[in-house]
Amino acid sequence: MSEKQVLVPDAGHPITITPTTGRVVVTLGERTVADTTAALTLQEASYPPVQYVPLADVDPAVLERTDHATYCPYKGDAGYYSLVVDGAAHDNAVWTYEQPHDAVAEIAGHVAFYPNVVDVRTYPSA
Repeated sequence: MSEKQVLVPDAGHPITITPTTGRVVVTLGERTVADTTAALTLQEASYPPVQYVPLADVDPAVLERTDHATYCPYKGDAGYYSLVVDGAAHDNAVWTYEQPHDAVAEIAGHVAFYPNVVDVRTYPSA
């Protein structure tokens, strides 16, 4: 079995992680699934920025762990959750890097959501 490649962000593939200013609210339909003032914004290369929400600020009643997993050479092994709201399951709609690579260690304990499944909104601080 070959070892997984580990890449470090650099000028050719930058990754920045900054505290999100204000509040982040994640909804699925009418249901709020996450609400936090402690989100992190991860900006990777030219991809759209992603909000990483502390797992503690996600409604645990809507999360169902799955066996799905992926690997990113910059961030590490990702685990997944399905969102179950109003009896409907949205498979693997949430991902997490429980033991991310050192370069992105700040995202440990956080989850991110696929924007085609949920609505992620940021609100400025009052």
